[in-house]
Parts: sequence; C-alpha cells; structure tokens
Amino acid sequence: MPGSPVIVSLPIADRPTSHRFYSDALGLATVGEPAADGIPEPLQFTVNDGLRLMLVPSGGFGWVIRDHEVAERGRSECVLGLTADTPAEVDRIVERARSAGARVVTPPTTQPWGYVGTFADPDGHLWMVTAA
Repeated sequence: MPGSPVIVSLPIADRPTSHRFYSDALGLATVGEPAADGIPEPLQFTVNDGLRLMLVPSGGFGWVIRDHEVAERGRSECVLGLTADTPAEVDRIVERARSAGARVVTPPTTQPWGYVGTFADPDGHLWMVTAA
C-alpha cells in the first residue's frame, strides 16, 4: 500500500461540467485515456503524488454506497481542503473557482487559524482554501 495514492470519490451530476470545472478552477490534470466523450473514464484528477480525486456520476455512485444515500445538494459530510502559501494565493484560487462556476460560500477573510476562503463546486462539494 505505501506509494499507492489515496482516492477520494465524489458524486457528480454531469461529467463535462465537472471535468471543465476541476481543470479550469483548480488546474488539476486528469489521469487516464479519454473515452468516447473525450473525458477519461473513470474521471480522475491528480491532486498531488499521494492523492487523486475521482468524480462519479450519481447513478454509478449508488452501486458503491448501496443502502447509504448520496447527500442532497447543499448538505456536506466533509470539507475538502487546499493549502495556499499566501493570502493572495487564497484569493486567486477562490476567484478562479468562482470564475469557473463555483459558488463562494465564505469569501476569503482572516480567521483565528489563518486566511481562509470556501467555495462549493458545481455539485455542491465544499472546498476550503487556507493560508496559515
């Protein structure tokens, strides 16, 4: 298991929308060969050497979670975090996400634990960007 990336899977409504968002907003690179629609299947992005993000259409997500329910849009069981080097980088990331279709949940501001901004992707998944 050492050396194998951790894969975080999130349900999505639309592959092209999510592919475009994560490419444009976060600059993430996809993993794998394109399928007939030009998007890799499964749709995975490299976050860093140890982490991949896999986006699964909600219908297909159901066979994995069985009797659990996909959270309704706007309900979150986790917040995904990104660390930025500076407050200016937090501002840039949050603005780039907003420009790519994100909803800014918490505009970048100083909190006791650092400079933080939070946005929701097109499917409502929350991302918090923090600079210490």
